[in-house]
Amino acid sequence: MKLIIYQIDAFTDKVFSGNSAAVCLIDKWLSDELMQKIAMENNLAETAFVVKNNDEYHIRWFTPTIEVDLCGHATLATAHVLFNHENYFQKEINFLSPRSGKLKVSQQDDLMTLNFPADIIESTELFPDLTAGFNFKPIEAIKGKTDYMLVFENEAQIFNIKVDFQIISKIDARGIIVTAKGDTVDFVSRFFGPQSGIDEDPVTGSAHTTLTPYWAKKLGKNELSAIQLSKRKGYLKCKLLNDRVEISGQAITYMIGEIDV
Repeated sequence: MKLIIYQIDAFTDKVFSGNSAAVCLIDKWLSDELMQKIAMENNLAETAFVVKNNDEYHIRWFTPTIEVDLCGHATLATAHVLFNHENYFQKEINFLSPRSGKLKVSQQDDLMTLNFPADIIESTELFPDLTAGFNFKPIEAIKGKTDYMLVFENEAQIFNIKVDFQIISKIDARGIIVTAKGDTVDFVSRFFGPQSGIDEDPVTGSAHTTLTPYWAKKLGKNELSAIQLSKRKGYLKCKLLNDRVEISGQAITYMIGEIDV
């Protein structure tokens, strides 16, 4: 069986930056085992599998080791494929995830906007196992649906943070978000997920469903600018809409190929 595969750099306007995702548009679902093997072989942070169903696109996301509940950059990458390579001419795409429900992506000029459910967050204890894996001490801890988020004093700490992946891999979560108020944007972040097969994810759209409600309340504004400070860097615009979050960014095609499975 031959499948067309796209590799897209998301949350950037140039290749070799942002976050790479693979996108496979398929006629019907492959077995979970085969989709996981394809994601493992791709060895990217995420591979999105998409099946068209009437006016919706059903979507699932796999890291090299597990299926995840929500992925922003691979959804943005999928929308880029549909808008630019699959003759999708409308301005909004309706996605349906079996794990996260209805999702939308709209397009205006070269900017695409994800509409995702906002994470439900709460303050939690800075317990030793949560903080021991970092060289700086966080000032606050937040627990979301799947991730912990640690808040630090400044952007320099996020940029220079060192991580003991062996320690944080033992924390029961999808991964750990680290964040601080930004110097030139509203907030900065990084994301570490060795539990999910990704030591550091370059740009994590889904983490901004946690980051946006937190910083909106902290800064007293609902429209926010953000940078994810990985080596590849990602640039995002975020907006809090009650129980939803809009996350906007660009994407660019790196590769179109064929896999034989």
